Amino acid sequence: MKKILLSVLTIIGLVLPAVATTRDANPIPTAMPSLTIAPDAHAAGMGDIGVATNPDLNSQHWNPSKYAFMESKGGITVNYTPWLTKLVTDINLAYIAGYYNMGDLAGTISGGFTYFSMGDVQLVGDQGQFFANARPNEWAIDLAYSRKLHEYLSMAVALRFLYSDLNNGVNSSTNTNSIEMYPAWTMAADVSLYYRQPIATPMGESNLAIGLNLSNLGGKMTYDEGETQHFIPANLRLGLSYELPFDDYNRLMLSVEANKMLVPTQYSKFAVDDDGNPLEGQQLKEWYTEISSPNGWWMSFCDAPGHAASNVSSTLEEFQEVQWGVGLEYSYNRQFFGRVGYSHENYYKGNRRYVTLGAGFKLSIFSLDFAYCIATAPSNPLDGTMRFTLGFDLAGIKDLVNNAK
Repeated sequence: MKKILLSVLTIIGLVLPAVATTRDANPIPTAMPSLTIAPDAHAAGMGDIGVATNPDLNSQHWNPSKYAFMESKGGITVNYTPWLTKLVTDINLAYIAGYYNMGDLAGTISGGFTYFSMGDVQLVGDQGQFFANARPNEWAIDLAYSRKLHEYLSMAVALRFLYSDLNNGVNSSTNTNSIEMYPAWTMAADVSLYYRQPIATPMGESNLAIGLNLSNLGGKMTYDEGETQHFIPANLRLGLSYELPFDDYNRLMLSVEANKMLVPTQYSKFAVDDDGNPLEGQQLKEWYTEISSPNGWWMSFCDAPGHAASNVSSTLEEFQEVQWGVGLEYSYNRQFFGRVGYSHENYYKGNRRYVTLGAGFKLSIFSLDFAYCIATAPSNPLDGTMRFTLGFDLAGIKDLVNNAK
């Protein structure tokens, strides 16, 4: 067990970034931040990009509309990511996804399950007294339906159940120096589009793809029976990909993607009193708690306060909230893959900046992928993060069984 003594408030701080202590740093806090982690090695190897890339088994997380373009009848994938290994050894993310194509007219059904374990933690009160061991965790399960609306266009809708237990069922109400916490849950939905058009070139058929995903559109979560409420990571993701063949065997895909959290900033320019003075402390927290989810989605586009001292306008800070990435994938005979990417988040919004590398191979029955993260920001605990993905093609397995008979 990790020898870490944390109060319940500190556990919240590990998962829900607190109100920024300075207006120069203004990150966007959410509940269930594990939903923003790239769960698979394919996308992670390309700079955490996946909304407009070629359809694959992990499309459930990035854009379930892509399943409508899958050539196989069905498949399942298992993913594993040791998380923050520079700091601890027992935090990890596991993700399982799968799909089944019922036909062009019937559409495709798919599902996914995410489990994030925060390791073993010793809970203590405000005075440092130990009162329990806990293993905080959060998980989400989702189902999606996708189908083609046109030869080149598909759409999907998904429903998701989210659950977060930060103190692992340990009720600290008996400790007068601690805070009562309870598991939190909510429901959310995704709406996505995927456009993929083949383009004839002298070297063969290329593919142009555009992807859009509005994800985690749902209610807020509370750990204290409604006294405070936290937004979940509602998100707008937009991407563009172009795959170019060099010959019958060699292909290169370039992808770019932008990601905007649909969550209002806590230091909002709208958070002012009747005299126009910025709200602080408890007043700010109460104001933020009262914002509904739909209002928060719209506010997220226009509520940034800006940094007067740094000569940063409100509009410029809104653009700072956009996380972007670019990725390349080389494939040989659609069996062997090499990937590289870059992901960028503004310094004042979290400073997650890193180069990613990835590799994979695919056979008729199964596929295997690996990704590695190289942080470019100093002292970044994400440096060295590895991801592993194992996929199975149901049609390939069925053919293997039939041939063995």
